[in-house]
Amino acid sequence: MESRGKTNRQLRKAVCVSTEEKIKKSSPSVIVIGGGMAGISAARTLQDASFQVVLLESRDRIGGRVHTDYSFGFPVDLGASWLHGVCKENPLAAVIGRLGLPLYRTSGDNSVLYDHDLESYALFDKAGNQVPQELVTQVGEKFEHILEQICKVRDEQDEDMSIAQAFSIVFKRNPELRLEGIAHNVLQWYLCRMEGWFAADAETISAKCWDQEELLPGGHGLMVRGYRPVINTLSKGLDIRLSHRVTKIVRRHSGVKVTTEKGDTFVADAAVIALPLGVLKSGTITFEPKLPQWKQEAINDLGVGIENKIILHFDNVFWPNVEFLGVVAETSYGCSYFLNLHKATSHPVLVYMPAGQLARDIEKKSDEAAANFAFSQLQKILPDASSPIHYLVSRWGSDINSLGSYSYDMVNKPHDLYERLRVPLDNLFFAGEATSTSYPGSVHGAYSTGLLAAEDCRMRVLERYGELEHEMEEEAPTSIPLLISRM
Repeated sequence: MESRGKTNRQLRKAVCVSTEEKIKKSSPSVIVIGGGMAGISAARTLQDASFQVVLLESRDRIGGRVHTDYSFGFPVDLGASWLHGVCKENPLAAVIGRLGLPLYRTSGDNSVLYDHDLESYALFDKAGNQVPQELVTQVGEKFEHILEQICKVRDEQDEDMSIAQAFSIVFKRNPELRLEGIAHNVLQWYLCRMEGWFAADAETISAKCWDQEELLPGGHGLMVRGYRPVINTLSKGLDIRLSHRVTKIVRRHSGVKVTTEKGDTFVADAAVIALPLGVLKSGTITFEPKLPQWKQEAINDLGVGIENKIILHFDNVFWPNVEFLGVVAETSYGCSYFLNLHKATSHPVLVYMPAGQLARDIEKKSDEAAANFAFSQLQKILPDASSPIHYLVSRWGSDINSLGSYSYDMVNKPHDLYERLRVPLDNLFFAGEATSTSYPGSVHGAYSTGLLAAEDCRMRVLERYGELEHEMEEEAPTSIPLLISRM
């Protein structure tokens, strides 16, 4: 359906449909691009506000980087699996609570360092010897002290540096913080866990911005039944078009025209772009007119990391009754960690979780080779381990629908890039975890940005067509603070 030659009123009546479909309705229309948590929450909100909404998703499923698999006969999450911040302040908590979905709290600590309580770790050296728990705790405390020193180092300098560089400076200034032998290896394991949080290597993580994320209280909770029930509930009744890969977005004052890889065209009053940062970085979508320089720089300069899961299903449980198994090594690259799902779900499953360069290297392997690699890491600490009966392998870095796991702050790049990416462009609105200044890289961050983009879109469209004034007249007067953007 071509927009050329149509009046604003005519375009407004276009129900975001493809060329073969007829115009049937006259309410405001929106195209949502991307069927992950952000896109679905935006679409849900707009449809509930009586907008005509169509959601275009490139995959043959909804959920995006939320992907619950049932091939083992029970749910396991190949993507997001935690609620970071088990508290009423978390916007997703109310949804999860209404559905009666159980959470397994893996930590009461609200930090990026520990998504599991320290006493739930079992760390081993490569010879299979377990590291004494007292040493694990002591090194963990020293790691926190090192990070405190890193904050002092960064505050003394105008130029940013990587976490790895900051570590070197701290050790030069405080040689007593250097560790040797097994203690050094445990410290590298803590660094490995930190890299897992950001899905990136210490050489690329910003020392100035690493702790800018807002951490909600309540600790970390694992979704026992997976995130799929949340996605299914929010998407119920939405007009979702699967296998619709968007290749072009045309922005005009009169509306938006979106073209897919198959040649289908959709038109609407506005569009919500809820695509992964990696896809925006790839340049596979043409914007007309081109995105302004400040918006494109936000896309280019935000980091996108990789953390994958290799999920191993066994016949029986042969490992310690702890939540995390770890292998310590001389470098963070050589360390490993396994999430014990049996503790939370009663299923005999271990999840190997490589991040950063290690994840990239493993993605070059076949699924079978990747599973064998993960099992070989397990055999280092449990030489009598029985072979898995099934396995699953995620590939978020090479998947053309994601091209990365989630965003993070790179060295020498400002933290306000998330906000720049979020700011609307006329009738284009942006959502996704990479547009969340407070909660980047999280499911609740993605969910929140979908709600925000939907509200921004609703207000802008109603304002443009003169209905906002009528809406305000119908509502009881109330005092509402002004929304002031930093841009």
